[in-house]
Amino acid sequence: MTLGNLFIITAASGAGKTSLIKALLAKDAHLKLSISHTTRKPRPGEVDGSDYHFVDDASFLRMLGEAQFLESAEVHEARYGTSQAAVDGPLNAGFDVILEIDWQGAEQVRRLYPKAVSIFVLPPSVETLAHRLNTRGQDSSETIAKRVAAAREEMRHVSEFDYVTINDDFAIALQDISAIIRAQRLASAVQLQRYASLISTLT
Repeated sequence: MTLGNLFIITAASGAGKTSLIKALLAKDAHLKLSISHTTRKPRPGEVDGSDYHFVDDASFLRMLGEAQFLESAEVHEARYGTSQAAVDGPLNAGFDVILEIDWQGAEQVRRLYPKAVSIFVLPPSVETLAHRLNTRGQDSSETIAKRVAAAREEMRHVSEFDYVTINDDFAIALQDISAIIRAQRLASAVQLQRYASLISTLT
């Protein structure tokens, strides 16, 4: 069976990557999202096991000590980590896997999976980013200011990624990421393995 592709999608908070990923998953049954573990509290509407695996600090540190995470980071005073089993299982079954992680996690994953394809989603402006964070209605103005400052720091790492899209028009950004995924599936090395029998009859 052909090994699946690993896609890393990174963006500053408020750039819209979660909405883009949900739209990708809704239209492509061959895509799986690796659900991260986090110690932060659920936001309104978030579901444990669907948006994140919400765990306490002690549980997270135990998993970290047992080397269960292929990457982990501390962001906005909360811990985040990606379970290696949650990634390797679907990949080995031939599914393509999306990791929704920050630049620190992306850096760690690229060292372990050098063939992973990394995509950075940018907002059209800092003002738009601040507005999107403010319309969530979940954080104080002081917290939003800190998040914007953290976002600008994160966006300084954009040049480390394979692809970049600007989420100004949601439909276009979604098309951009879909095109990247489709192109990766059509790569020669992948197709030669997937259609080895057909190619042998044609050549």
